[in-house]
Amino acid sequence: MRIRLPRDGGWATVREHLVERLAAGAGVIDGMFGDGLIVGADGRPVAPDAAYEPGMFVWFHRELPDEVPVPFALDVVYRDEHIVVADKPHFLTTTPRGGHVAETALARLRRELGLPAIGAAHRLDRLTAGLVLFTVRPEERGAYQTLFRDRLVRKEYEAVAPYDAGLALPRTVTSRIVKERGVLAAREVTGEPNALTEVELTDHRDGLGRYRLLPRTGQTHQLRVHMNALGVPILGDPLYPVVTGPVPAGDFRRPLQLLARVLEFTDPVTGRAHRFVSGRALRAWSSYDDWAREA
Repeated sequence: MRIRLPRDGGWATVREHLVERLAAGAGVIDGMFGDGLIVGADGRPVAPDAAYEPGMFVWFHRELPDEVPVPFALDVVYRDEHIVVADKPHFLTTTPRGGHVAETALARLRRELGLPAIGAAHRLDRLTAGLVLFTVRPEERGAYQTLFRDRLVRKEYEAVAPYDAGLALPRTVTSRIVKERGVLAAREVTGEPNALTEVELTDHRDGLGRYRLLPRTGQTHQLRVHMNALGVPILGDPLYPVVTGPVPAGDFRRPLQLLARVLEFTDPVTGRAHRFVSGRALRAWSSYDDWAREA
């Protein structure tokens, strides 16, 4: 395969561009460099720290691992010259990670929209559905990522979980959450809180509650941990309260009933006020029997 490095962009090295463009993960690209599989016009291997040269051609051969296709559509709800907002289905990873390379939201958007430089401004868990913001131009990505870092994005989630008449809501849940590398589940520990979630009950019926979750911080698994701590773990969660996961590729039964419903922010490049709403529905709320039978 031959590719030409774009004439505009903020990459410092060839490696940096290929990691972003090929959606294969840094480990895969580093392996290709280490094996001498990425070469220049003279047929010699390109060094991983080679300076990025606009218009430069590089050649390589890459075999992608077999992946189980995720049989759900990735919907684009908004697109302009700066951003793309996608409505991600359950089970689709946002960006390449582990064994998920081609079957990711990022890789799909690059293929379907013809935007090889598109990148994610933030991430959703593979098991969570809903809105994800992507940036079109690499040189603008930092501005949008800063919105999330500085908590200037209003995010609203919806969840379906057991209903507890004795649970006083709305309430603000705070705790200190840690997620250790190599351990599937995060946990709450003693110490200064680093996670804050506002929890509201919007409806209930037949022993189920429909909840609005407003995270004010962005710790890993924060919403899942906080709902579990309240005694109402989100339906379909393979980690809380009991670790039964990870959910293997190809198992699309009983998706986690968590949805990133609303994304609202002021565009740092255009100054435009944006508010996006997911078109997806949580199946356990609309038809619990159908959802439960998928087990």
